[in-house]
Amino acid sequence: MNQTGQAEIRVLLIEDDPMVQEVNRLFVEKVDGFRVVGTASHGMEGLKRIDELQPDLVVLDIFMPSLDGIETLRSIRTMELPVDVVVVTAAKDTETIRAMMRGGAFDYIIKPFKLERIRQTLERYRVRHAALRLGESVTQDELDRILQSGEAGAQDAPNEEWAVSADNLPKGLNAATLKQVLAVIRHQGGRLSAEETAEGVGIARVTARRYLDYLEKSGIVRLAVHYGGLGRPVNRYELAREQNDHK
Repeated sequence: MNQTGQAEIRVLLIEDDPMVQEVNRLFVEKVDGFRVVGTASHGMEGLKRIDELQPDLVVLDIFMPSLDGIETLRSIRTMELPVDVVVVTAAKDTETIRAMMRGGAFDYIIKPFKLERIRQTLERYRVRHAALRLGESVTQDELDRILQSGEAGAQDAPNEEWAVSADNLPKGLNAATLKQVLAVIRHQGGRLSAEETAEGVGIARVTARRYLDYLEKSGIVRLAVHYGGLGRPVNRYELAREQNDHK
C-alpha cells in the first residue's frame, strides 16, 4: 500500500545498463502509485525475478545478453506468467516493434525518452489495471471503454462532449489524471464518492476531490447526496448526461 492507502502497482525493471536502470527507476517512482520492487540485468535473470517477486508490470529492454527482450517476452507468454510488459528500448526497426506488439506489449517507448512520455504510459496502464480489478465481469460497453483507455492515442477524451483542455485546468491539476478520473467514473456508471474515485485511479482522496470539484464546476458531473441506512449521507458524483438519461 502507498501513503494514500491504495494498492501499489509493482514494477520489475529488466535492463542491462546500470545507469539506464537507475533512470528508469527514478522515472517510474515519480508516478504516484508505482513502485520498483526489483531489477534484472538480462532476460534469464528477469524470468526468475518475475517468478520470485510476482510484479504487476515489467519494463523491458530489447538489447541484452543471456536472452534478449524479444525472447524474454516470448518466454513470459509461453510460461503464462501473469504480468504485463512495457518495452523501453533503443530498437526502432519496425520488425522488432511488430514482434513486441504481437507478443502483447502494453506500450513501446523508444530511448531516449522524457519523463512525461513514460508517465503517460503508466497512467494509462493504471486506469486499465484498476478497471479490470474492480469486478469479476464486465459488459461489452465497459470492456470497450477499458480497452480504449489503454490505446496509444487515448490522450484525447473518448467522448467529445466531455473533452477537457489542459490549457484551462487550474494550477496543480493534470489533464492525463483528469481523464483517468473520467474513465473510472464512466466504468462504474457515473455514481462514485470521492473515496471510490481515488481508489479506482490510485490517487489520494483529497486529490480526487479536487478533480471532481473541477468536473462539477465544468458541468461534466453533478454532486448528489445519497442517503442509506445509518450514518452520514454520502456525496456521490454522477455524470451529467447519465442523470439526464434517467429523468
